[in-house]
Amino acid sequence: MKRKFLTLGVSALTLAAAGPVAFADDEADARIEALESRIEQLEETNRRLLAYLESQGALSGAPAAHQAPHAGHTGHAGHAGHGADTVPASDAPAQVAHADHHVAHHGDSMNDRFVGLSTDYSFAMLDHAEGINQRQLIQLRAMQSGELDNRVTLSGGITVLANYQRSNSDTKFGWLMRHPTSANQIGEDVSELVVHSAQLAATARISDNVTAYMELLYNPEQSFGSGTITDLNRNQVQVRKAWVMYGNLDNSPVYAAIGKMDTPFGLNDTVSPFTNSTTWHSFAGLAYGGLVGYYADGLHIRAMAIQGGAQFRAANTPVNGTNVPSRVNNFAVDVNYTAPLGEDGSVLVGASYEHGSPYCQAYPVFHFNPCADNNPAYAVYSRVRMGAFEFLGEFQETTDVWPGSAVPDPTNPLSVYEARETRSWAVGGRYGMDIGAESLLDLSLEFSRFRAGADGAPWERQDQYVAGLSYFLAPGVNVFGEYIHTDGWVPLNFLSGGNLPGGATWSEFDATTDILAFGVQATF
Repeated sequence: MKRKFLTLGVSALTLAAAGPVAFADDEADARIEALESRIEQLEETNRRLLAYLESQGALSGAPAAHQAPHAGHTGHAGHAGHGADTVPASDAPAQVAHADHHVAHHGDSMNDRFVGLSTDYSFAMLDHAEGINQRQLIQLRAMQSGELDNRVTLSGGITVLANYQRSNSDTKFGWLMRHPTSANQIGEDVSELVVHSAQLAATARISDNVTAYMELLYNPEQSFGSGTITDLNRNQVQVRKAWVMYGNLDNSPVYAAIGKMDTPFGLNDTVSPFTNSTTWHSFAGLAYGGLVGYYADGLHIRAMAIQGGAQFRAANTPVNGTNVPSRVNNFAVDVNYTAPLGEDGSVLVGASYEHGSPYCQAYPVFHFNPCADNNPAYAVYSRVRMGAFEFLGEFQETTDVWPGSAVPDPTNPLSVYEARETRSWAVGGRYGMDIGAESLLDLSLEFSRFRAGADGAPWERQDQYVAGLSYFLAPGVNVFGEYIHTDGWVPLNFLSGGNLPGGATWSEFDATTDILAFGVQATF
C-alpha cells in the first residue's frame, strides 16, 4: 500500500507540473513521450528505494542499525555474520544512506540489543578445566573485545559422558570426576552413560562499568547430595556462582566484585580436556566474599575477603570455634605476571596465599566440620605457551600440619604416622596437532599428586595420570577421550579412620583404578 501511494503521488506531481504543455498540438507527442520516460525513471528509483528500506527493516519497524552495522565490523564469537548484509551506499540514494548511517552511528547502543549469544565467551566462562578462577578477568576482556555488547548475554552448556572403570579393590574407585562413594560404584567394574553436568548462565551489562553474572549448575556426578546418582537429592539445580562486578578495563585497570565466586588461590587449571588435576580437587575454592583486582600490561593482582567458617569448597576458618560463616575472617591473595615469549608464545608465573585452607580439621576428618584454628596455604605456578605446545606446573602446600592426618589414639596401630602438611602438585603438557582439518587435535599428558599423610600411611597419597585427546567439531563443541590411571584411594571424609570398627581406615595405599572416558562438552 505504501508503494502504491508513493508511486501515485510522484506521478500526480509530475503530471501537474507538465500540464500547461500537455495539450499543445505541435509538441504533444514529444511531451507525452518525455513524460512517460520520466515516470518510468521515477518508478525505478522508487522501487530501488523501497527495496533498500525493506532490506534494512525500516518498513517493518525494526531499527536499520541492527541490520546494517558499521562498515568494516567483522564481528566476534556469537556475532558471526555482522557486516555481511550491509548494503553498499552506491546501491541506494545518497540521502537514505546518510540517514541510515546516522541511525547506525548514534542508535547502535547496548540498550538497543537486549539479548545475545557469544559462544567463545560462554565456553570460557563455563569450562571446568581452564580459566577456573579467572572468570572476572574473562568477563572484562570480553567486554573490551565487544563480545558483551548486548544488555544480556545468555550462556549454556552440557557435558555428556561415557566411561568404564576398573579397580583392583572392591568399591574403591579413585577417579574424582565423580564422588567415590559406594552408593554409586559397586564391585570392581563400573560403567556409565550419563549427563555429567549442565549449566545455564546470564551476564548482564547494567551499565558500562557494572556487570552482573549468575550461573546455574546441575551436577549429579559431583553433587554433595545423598543417595544414588538417580536420587532426587543428587539431581538438584543450584546457583553455582553469582556476583556483581564494577570494572571496565578501557577506563581503569582496577575492578571489584561481591558474590559467590572462585577464590584467587593457585592456578588449578589442567591440560587435560575433561579430568581436573588433583591440585583443583585439593585447593580450588568456591566461597562468598569480595574481590578487588588490578590488571594491566600482563600484571594481575587479586585480593579476596572470604566469608569465614566452612565455605562451599576449600576454605575454612573457625568462627568462635564453629564452622558458621558469620564473620569475614578469611582471605586469599594472588599475583601473577604474563610476559611474551618469542613471536608466538608467552610465559605466566604466579604465587598465592590463603589464610584458611580446608585442611584444619581434627581427627576424624569430615567435610565442613569446624576447626580449632586456621591452616594457611600457599601456591606457586607457571604456564608456558610456545606455538602449538603448552606446559604447566603447580605446587600447593599448607604451612602447618593437618591435625586430622594423624590418629590421636595411642592404642591404635595407625597412630605411628605423624601429622603432615597437606600438599598437591601437578605437571602437564599439551600439543595442538595440525591434521589438515579446521581445528587442531589436542594431545595431552598430565600427572598430579595429592599427599595427605606421612610416608607409608594408607592415606599418604593419591596419584593421577591422564592421557587425553580432544577436538573441536565446531566453536563451543569439544569431543574428547581420556585414559586415566590412579594410584591410591584417599577420600577426604575419614581419610585416617574414625568410621570403621577397631579404628581402621578405609584409605588404601595400593588401590588402583583404570578409566576410559569419552564425552562431549557443548556450549552456546
